[in-house]
Amino acid sequence: MTAPLRAPGGFPVVGIIGGGQLARMCAGPAAELGLTLSVLAEAADSSAALVIPSAPVGAHSDVEAVLAFARECDVVTFDHEHVPADVLAALADAGVPMHPTPEALVFAQDKLAMRERLTALGIPCPRWTEVHTTAEVTVFGDDVGWPVVAKTPRGGYDGKGVRVVGAADELTDWLERASAEGSSLLLEEMVGFTREIAVLLARSPSGQAAAWPVVETVQTDGICTEVIAPAPGIDPDLAARATEAGLRVAGELGVTGVLAVEMFELPDGGFVVNELAMRPHNSGHWSMDGAVTGQFEQHLRAVLDLPLGSPRPRHAWTVMGNILGGEHPELYPAYRHVMARDPEVKAHLYGKGVRRGRKIGHVNVSGDSVADLRRRARHAADYIEGAVTE
Repeated sequence: MTAPLRAPGGFPVVGIIGGGQLARMCAGPAAELGLTLSVLAEAADSSAALVIPSAPVGAHSDVEAVLAFARECDVVTFDHEHVPADVLAALADAGVPMHPTPEALVFAQDKLAMRERLTALGIPCPRWTEVHTTAEVTVFGDDVGWPVVAKTPRGGYDGKGVRVVGAADELTDWLERASAEGSSLLLEEMVGFTREIAVLLARSPSGQAAAWPVVETVQTDGICTEVIAPAPGIDPDLAARATEAGLRVAGELGVTGVLAVEMFELPDGGFVVNELAMRPHNSGHWSMDGAVTGQFEQHLRAVLDLPLGSPRPRHAWTVMGNILGGEHPELYPAYRHVMARDPEVKAHLYGKGVRRGRKIGHVNVSGDSVADLRRRARHAADYIEGAVTE
């Protein structure tokens, strides 16, 4: 495996396992910080490999490939949470500095482990249980009320691995699969929430932490389609309590790097934690253009234990709109049109092939009117998707 070219002056090499868009969006901040990135990419044309010169191809599940890659890096971090436990253990045995550590990452990889730990810490969560049989599903559903939310403990994202069911027999196939794999399912009550919010923060190995404002996230068919920063009309006390909970989760779990804590805001002014992600996250894409320090720069600072940058917003409001794959594979003409139509819109495309429903980019726009920003962000994203033509 070819070693990455090192910058003079003693600047480190940061290795990222996984070549997706999160790794790709670290490229600009790394250059500005004077760092070298190296990415273990799934393919030569992976999103990150298209813009990062050092991008050897290898599978995140291949122990030898990962070890060979890590030997050329000063610190290793992750584009996703799917690196297997045996690979993480091999890296730890080899003395590779990793952020987040395997001990922390397990709480983003395993939803049951996450629920158990957060409950023990007294962090508000939906009522939940672990089930192996339809009889156990029935008992839980009858207790908390139907329908209930079933989740596979590992591997789900963007609505995958999540099913809302109104009766136990709707989970027969999942339970049979889990039993064959020696696993189980996570069941949660259906939370009656007013909206979804997210706390995004970064924490360094020395314990410094910095949090961005609480944002509102808008989901469509299980996929985040819009983020509004800060969350409009959020009660300052709720924002403070949610942020405090996020910081406590990061400290108690020993998280290093960026942490996203996705939450449900409740009608009574409270909240419950829905999911954790220990990496830059969709809910923080607004910060690339809307904050003094964006999440990708902050993640690099955190994993290197550099002083963290200010998370302060640059504008009153920033709205992020996700671009999903549509019917048009040629994005460049529409991209040019959006730049000309609204020069204040920042469009970030990921170099990924178009597939319906796939996240292929996002737009950010900042200003003083939330309604205007939402309209402009949605129009730009829809135009690139091909959903609108004028």
